Amino acid sequence: MPVHDWTRVNAGTFHDFHNSWIIHLKETLNGGILPDGYYAQSEQHFGTAVADILTLDTTVPGANGLPHGSGSVAVAERPPRVSRKLVASSGSRLARRTLTIRNTAGHRVVALAEVVSPANKDRVESVAAFVEKACSSLSHDCHVLVIDLFPPRAYDPRGMPAAVWKMLEQEPYDVPPEKPLTLASFVAVTQPVVYLEHVAVGDCLPDMPLFLHSEVYIDVPLETCYQAAYRGVPGYWRSMIEGAESSLSD
Repeated sequence: MPVHDWTRVNAGTFHDFHNSWIIHLKETLNGGILPDGYYAQSEQHFGTAVADILTLDTTVPGANGLPHGSGSVAVAERPPRVSRKLVASSGSRLARRTLTIRNTAGHRVVALAEVVSPANKDRVESVAAFVEKACSSLSHDCHVLVIDLFPPRAYDPRGMPAAVWKMLEQEPYDVPPEKPLTLASFVAVTQPVVYLEHVAVGDCLPDMPLFLHSEVYIDVPLETCYQAAYRGVPGYWRSMIEGAESSLSD
């Protein structure tokens, strides 16, 4: 199923869809993809704001061993299958971030997966808050997967992942104009690394790496879970989305 043009529906409709998408991702990851000792949970709130994120936690807080078992993959054995990999320079500003992110149960959060919503892009302050959260997570050894299915807007002219990278590296990267939607997996290391895929409306979503450790990741089946979530979108809104897409293809 191709990526749809979510700019054609109101923000509440997309919010409902991506909450469902997060739940399907959680169920799929907990269903055998995550290695022993790790689990996924959906986070309803982050501080005083709705976060709309998926957190991966370890049942062994502070463990130094590498994840093993199930669907985890070592980078040395199979590098992530993405189009682009960027490594920050030694002058990265990541070390300046100071906030700590932990879950309420006391288990250490090792990774976040976040689906960007229109509200994250609607003003300068919204973009800044998103970037701050991502960079703060990375500065505390929490890896971050950002899924941005909305084209760049005035306050994120290269998309939200590029706004995060600009804070880390001080220089943004270019986005292919024919593929303006970005999937980005950030690795929390001294010199931050990001693995990138760019897609367009009509493309299928690739699996994306989500790191559990700087040397180990899992492949997140975005497309399968996207399809499952889309089936729950109300018929009225599906007809609005698909009808618009059909008229463009005629």
